[in-house]
Parts: sequence; structure tokens; C-alpha cells
Amino acid sequence: MAKLEARGITKYFEHESHRLQALGGVNLKVESGDFVCLVGPSGCGKSTFLRIVAGLEKPDGGQILFDGRPVTETGPTRIMVFQEGALFPWLTVRDNVEFGLKVSGIPREKRAEVSERYLDMMQLTKFAGSYTHQLSTGMKQRVAIARALVMDPDVLLMDEPFAALDAQTKDLLLVETQLIWARTKKTIMFVTHNVAEAAVLGTKVAVFSNRPSVVKREIPNDFPRPRVPDDKDLIDFQHEILQELRPEVRKGGGAGASGASKDDADAEGTVAGEEEKKKKKKKKKGGTQ
Repeated sequence: MAKLEARGITKYFEHESHRLQALGGVNLKVESGDFVCLVGPSGCGKSTFLRIVAGLEKPDGGQILFDGRPVTETGPTRIMVFQEGALFPWLTVRDNVEFGLKVSGIPREKRAEVSERYLDMMQLTKFAGSYTHQLSTGMKQRVAIARALVMDPDVLLMDEPFAALDAQTKDLLLVETQLIWARTKKTIMFVTHNVAEAAVLGTKVAVFSNRPSVVKREIPNDFPRPRVPDDKDLIDFQHEILQELRPEVRKGGGAGASGASKDDADAEGTVAGEEEKKKKKKKKKGGTQ
């Protein structure tokens, strides 16, 4: 039995007095311990789908199953990490991390014990007494991830958590996220616009179509870990994702009209650059024989 299963998820929104269908019947199975990355054109409904999995929104049709049981509301088994972190600025780092435990009625000593483990895991111990306004964007995301992990959810839902980070911080967190996943064995669903990010993190990449969205293709990823964004062995895999993604972006009217992200363009440029290098290398090799 799958840890999570989406069966025919549909969702409509009102847009300029018209009913717009965002999700057109999403089907997806996520096994225990999977790290599934969701990619697709901007505005195709990936984040909406993740919120439905979390129980934050209701689908108009279909159902989400968690361990075979329908999801009807939020719960501690599925915790979400948002793009902006959503931290409480009046609380210290430690108090932010312990917030969910406190609300759940966990005694102070036990809260301190649990939070200390995850503060250490996210390299936040030295900043435990700091307030969030004193932290960089990357550090804030570490706090948000630690706050989610202390609740020991079965499934961690991550909605573009690295989108606002600089390249250096993002690369560092990509490696650390893989190590955390390996240590905790969590099931993770991760929404991203960045094809290279999906290639680095995922055990599987689910490519969403243009609206009304469905899962166009699921691409398994068994490259050895730890992976890094500039790993040349992943270039062909990125290209495979982009082959599925390009026509969906075009259906939305091209990069400008669809709002395709800079990350997608950067990934295409990286893939194209590596392919060009391979061609030149092959040509040079052929010329010297």
C-alpha cells in the first residue's frame, strides 16, 4: 500500500468571473521513504495540489489517501514547509522550533530534548537564542525545516523552500537536505521550478502538464548520492525532464506568457551548454584520430 495516493484530484478557481480548472485529475502514488519532486509550468497547480495533500484545501473531485485512509483535514502526519518559512518574529529560534510541540502539550524538558536534536541537525544550535530578523533567508529556512521535523511527521511537504535563496546557500541546502532525508527516512514531496534541483533531490520526478494539470510522466531517479547541481552525470537526466516540460510551457503561450521561471531557463542553458561541450569533445576526438 502506498504511503500517499492521489486519485483523480480536480480543482477549480474563479478567475475574472470564469471558472478556471487548475487540476484536471491528478493521479500519483508516493511510497514510504520516497523523495518525490513535482515540476511543471508556472501556475499549473503544483502548490495547490500540495496544499490539498496537506489538508489545507479541499479538492473539487477525487481524493487523497494516507495509508489507505481518506485525507479530510490537516494533521501531524503531514507537515508543510512554505516558501517564506512562516516563522513567528516575536519568538526565538528555539521557541519557533518548539512551537508545535508546545501546542501539542509536550512537557518543557521533553521539548528541549527533541528541539536540541534538530537544532543540531540543521546547524542552528549557536543561534537558538536569536530572533528571526537577525537571521539570513537561508537560516530562516533551516529553522522552518527544523520546526517541521520536530513534529516527526510521516510526510514532509515542501513548497519551493529554496526559491528565495542565493545560489551558494541553495547548493549547500541541497546537499544537507539529502543527508537529512537519508538520516530521517522521511517521505518527502517537494515542489520546485528548478529542474536541476529536482534532479539532485528526487527519487522520482513527477512532471505536471499545463492546465488543467495531470501528472504527465513520472521519471524514476536512481543516480547515486550525494548529488550536486553541477554533476555532469545528471545532465542527461535534466534533459529528460526538460523534454517533458518544454511542450507544456509552450501550451501556456511560451516562456513570457506562461510565467516560466528563470530556474527553468537556467537549467535549459546548463543542459544545452553541457551538450555543446560533449559535441565539441567528440568532434575534437574524431579529428585527432
